[in-house]
Amino acid sequence: MRMRKFTHLKPKTLKEASSLLSQHNGKSKLIAGGTDLVVRMKEKLITPEYVIDLTYIPGLDKISYDAKSGLKIGALCPHHDIEYSPVVKEKYPALAGAVHTIGSAQVRNLGTIGGNLCNASPSGDSAPILIALDARARISGKVGERVIELKDFFTGPGTTVLKTGEILTGIEVPDPPARSNAVYLKQSPRRAMDLAVVGVAVTLSLASDGTIADIRIVMGAVAPTPIRATKAEAMIKGKKPDEKLIREAARAASEEAKPISDIRSSKEYRKEIVEVLTRRAIQQTL
Repeated sequence: MRMRKFTHLKPKTLKEASSLLSQHNGKSKLIAGGTDLVVRMKEKLITPEYVIDLTYIPGLDKISYDAKSGLKIGALCPHHDIEYSPVVKEKYPALAGAVHTIGSAQVRNLGTIGGNLCNASPSGDSAPILIALDARARISGKVGERVIELKDFFTGPGTTVLKTGEILTGIEVPDPPARSNAVYLKQSPRRAMDLAVVGVAVTLSLASDGTIADIRIVMGAVAPTPIRATKAEAMIKGKKPDEKLIREAARAASEEAKPISDIRSSKEYRKEIVEVLTRRAIQQTL
């Protein structure tokens, strides 16, 4: 299937890219890995007149880390690089594991973390774990940069807070607290290369007395955007976990989920899976 003709633009700086986005507002799309955009263009689901290629801008594909500022991932960093980064595997293994569930090896070689987040799919695999890890989004625009919490980045299926001319340039993840652990669990129709029917990310840290000092439970594919199960978190935070408490918190998380029924699953099944995955995720982080 042939795509409609478009003009390929190759900005060399973020300022130039932002200017082109503003100039061709409503008629342009950004491209990085292109694993989603090219497919949608071939199927004529979108027909931009201009495709603005970010791969000519240096420095947007890097990973860096230090204990003070934490992990920094450029928006153009391929999933493969995150998955196999020594520092990510050592300090943020749940993130490496979550990224591994995205598509095939070929997709992970091309697809970027920024593209995955900007697609804003409710079933995206990178968002729940990054939100659970308290990540922030760095955004560049015509008037400079701003940094927001990633949980505030998504506004609905396929939509984000990005304004005209703004570009997601990177993700920042703080250094994990002491005595903490994290996990991302996913249920999908197939074992690999499939979207999540439900995804659950949990980060948990323990106090010296064995009580839960902090916990984040983030659910994907059960609402228009990734959502935190705040009531379930409050139920278990500050307490010493036991099997009964974990089950109650998992049940509370399923009640906070707001799924719909679609061709892939019923809302009732999604709620059941939220409960199962949340229970398993909490158990695995303890």
